[in-house]
Amino acid sequence: MLALVAVACASAAPNRGAVRAGGDWTRFGYDAARRNAGPGSTGITAANVGSLRRQRVALPGTADSSPIYLRGVTVRGKRHDVFVLTTSYGRTLALDADTGARLWLFTPRGYSSWAGSYRITNSSPVSDRRFVWAGAPDGRIHKLALATGREIWSRAITRLPAREKLGTALNLSRGLVLATTGGYVGDAPPYQGHVAAIDARSGRLVHVWNALCSDRHALIAPSSCSESGSAIWARSGVVVLPGSGRLLVATGDGKWDGRRHWGDSVVMLSPNAARLLQNWTPTDAARLETGDIDLGSTAPALVSSGLVVQSGKDAKLRLLSLAHLNGTARAGARQGGELQTLSLGEGLFSAPAVWRSGGRTWVFVATGGSTRGWALSGGRLQLVWQKAAAGTSPVVAGGLLYVYDPAGGGLRVRRPTDGVEVATLPAGSGHWSSPIATDGRIALPEGDANEHRTSGVLDIYRLP
Repeated sequence: MLALVAVACASAAPNRGAVRAGGDWTRFGYDAARRNAGPGSTGITAANVGSLRRQRVALPGTADSSPIYLRGVTVRGKRHDVFVLTTSYGRTLALDADTGARLWLFTPRGYSSWAGSYRITNSSPVSDRRFVWAGAPDGRIHKLALATGREIWSRAITRLPAREKLGTALNLSRGLVLATTGGYVGDAPPYQGHVAAIDARSGRLVHVWNALCSDRHALIAPSSCSESGSAIWARSGVVVLPGSGRLLVATGDGKWDGRRHWGDSVVMLSPNAARLLQNWTPTDAARLETGDIDLGSTAPALVSSGLVVQSGKDAKLRLLSLAHLNGTARAGARQGGELQTLSLGEGLFSAPAVWRSGGRTWVFVATGGSTRGWALSGGRLQLVWQKAAAGTSPVVAGGLLYVYDPAGGGLRVRRPTDGVEVATLPAGSGHWSSPIATDGRIALPEGDANEHRTSGVLDIYRLP
């Protein structure tokens, strides 16, 4: 670890030639819709990506998630381009994007009581350029001042943080911070997946939608519900539909009855999570539950204004109609209704990327053994290319497709339209983290939160 610190300090001279192409990347997935398609120009091209220089920055924890980026913000009284990350035990920190130097570090109260234990988070923070909202294993969302890292407020979104995990990336929409809960490895009961909508200004808990015992509209003691499970744990967490502001989430294994219990389903909620509007539940939901084949290992990905794709551990990619998820326009005890089903060959644990270019819509998916690119044509997805290379959540930025191979295969950079690899950047092993690319820089955390380490690494790649 001393070697990593030395690398960071040795690179402390500012990069005076920093590129200004791309700008802010304020949340996981780039936008509230979680498209994983970033700015059209980043300063990084197929011609120069191979010349990027890598800096390994030591972190006081493992960031098994994705960083965010703010251009030209004031921190500690000076202007900086800033990366912000949350580590697996809830420490959130800001780094100077030019040098890797730490600008501030927030450590939640009680950190020492869970650090090194099973109680982790894989959550990415979200920012509005003035504040940062971050999750922690204390079951709370913490609002921090971007300028100092000082805590403004914290809000509990679970009554049992030892069982209910804050594992997904936070989102921000219409003045609400959106967060979800799931379970820890092993799915030890009792816990329930739920969506919490928090007033971003005050920290007031506005609404809660419970995937089990959904007739109860508040935080509940998990043991007070007759059912346990239905985790909301996919990387994207809550997906926000442009225009309507409605919310989409996918749930994991749990009871489904089409009335109060919504295990293994895609659900559409009102913008403040107060009401359930629609659901899609596969016809074999009972088999998924009994076999631990979570539908919610990935979240809905918005393909167009009227279409969304959903996969899961069952290795099927389904195309759904947003207007009629289950074949009707309302929630209820009805299963099926998908428009198209494609085979992936293995379960999906990452977030798809959706990219629109040249009048075409593309969907990119990476699994533990392959990366694929589909094009939308005639209301159906058509496979255009496939590569035998693993990856976490793909990201498109500046006309390039970035896919991190967490088994130590590096960060692969491809042409999106044919999958041809243009470069592979060196990177250590990881788990769920994925990169961001903007302003002539790429940031990618290494490490696996399930190894329960209290240290980690952020790779920053910059143009020379």
